[in-house]
Amino acid sequence: MKKYNQVIFSIGGNQEQEVSKNIELQLKVANLFSRSHVFPTAVSKFYLTPAFPAGIGADFVNCAISAMTPLDPSDVLQLCHQIEAEFGRKRIVRWGERVIDIDLISFNDRVLPDMVAYCNWRDLSLEEQRVKAPEHLILPHPRVQDRAFVLVPLLDIAPEWVHPVLKRSARELLNDLPPEEVDSVRAIEGSRVVNYPEPV
Repeated sequence: MKKYNQVIFSIGGNQEQEVSKNIELQLKVANLFSRSHVFPTAVSKFYLTPAFPAGIGADFVNCAISAMTPLDPSDVLQLCHQIEAEFGRKRIVRWGERVIDIDLISFNDRVLPDMVAYCNWRDLSLEEQRVKAPEHLILPHPRVQDRAFVLVPLLDIAPEWVHPVLKRSARELLNDLPPEEVDSVRAIEGSRVVNYPEPV
């Protein structure tokens, strides 16, 4: 039997003028995953969230995807970059407007490249985060515990998820954030969680 790894992605974009186009784009990403040995098991509802950092552009449409894959983390990251490029993502300004942004949030319970490097990136000041980008994959994503626009959709698809370093559930991490930040993540009317059968 093939061995599968559990992965979680956060997807967002704010360069399309219409919300429906952003949603359509992110669903296309889910379909592309399934053709590349990354098999979605659930897609969250879609949410409108203020641009981060504030003032960089239009509201984002965000969702989360859980998936199973036999690939290793580096191959999954490369696939994310390939899909972003296919849809026209250009990495010009850090945290700038983007047509699509695919973040690998977690890969099983892996901590990469090691605990020291993970903690160094997790503990960067906001000013450092604006100018520094890692040259290698950091897992779990070092900002997941700070971002309601990641945690709210994550609860739709993996409510049992526990941060492998902080040992706190997604719900606990979300409860730690300011209420006004959580309330700013607004479900798009009519969107719903979509579940897929697990691969065999």
